[in-house]
Amino acid sequence: MASNARLDHRNPLVFDTHELGRRPGALQRLNRTIDAPRDLGIQGVIGVPEGAPVELELRLESVMEGVLVTGTARAQAEGECVRCLEPLQLDVEADFQEMFSYPDADDRGRTHHAEPGDDAEDDEDRLFIEDGLFDLEPVLRDAVVLALPMQPVCQEDCPGLCAECGARLADDPDHHHDAVDIRWAALQGLADTETDGEKDEMSGDATRSARVDEKQEK
Repeated sequence: MASNARLDHRNPLVFDTHELGRRPGALQRLNRTIDAPRDLGIQGVIGVPEGAPVELELRLESVMEGVLVTGTARAQAEGECVRCLEPLQLDVEADFQEMFSYPDADDRGRTHHAEPGDDAEDDEDRLFIEDGLFDLEPVLRDAVVLALPMQPVCQEDCPGLCAECGARLADDPDHHHDAVDIRWAALQGLADTETDGEKDEMSGDATRSARVDEKQEK
């Protein structure tokens, strides 16, 4: 059976269930503001800065095999717009619900019969109460990641950056570059070549005509 590492009651994300008790149906509501732990969010994309306030509203319910924790976390995340690369801030609200099992709980509260070999796999995914304490941090991390956008934008209609020069288009809605179709550019080059050839031919004809006139005068 898997169990949590030894928990420190001084950790703000570690909660004590002794007051709740183990009588099924007992309820306890808690409100706590904690400092955000490191790397709370999607690394390299957006997240809650370390030490920023995180407001927690929790509902603890005692059930047969453990404590069912339902809650909401609220905080402000920081990141970078994926379109214009400008810094942004985003209010995040993450809801979660998790069962923390008693280490000595039996299967009376389960709704199905485990198949042989399933117990070890199930226990790896379960979270446990240790000496009346449970650690909310892994649950909080998962909930915040799910609540954050994978591609954050400063505003829904952010036009991004100019592909030609990198200018932020939201600052200059009329920004544009005169685009030249390479197919027309090739034709223009051919036309210029032909024009130059005609000029050279006309120049040659004029020179020859001048020479003829000179000979006739002699």
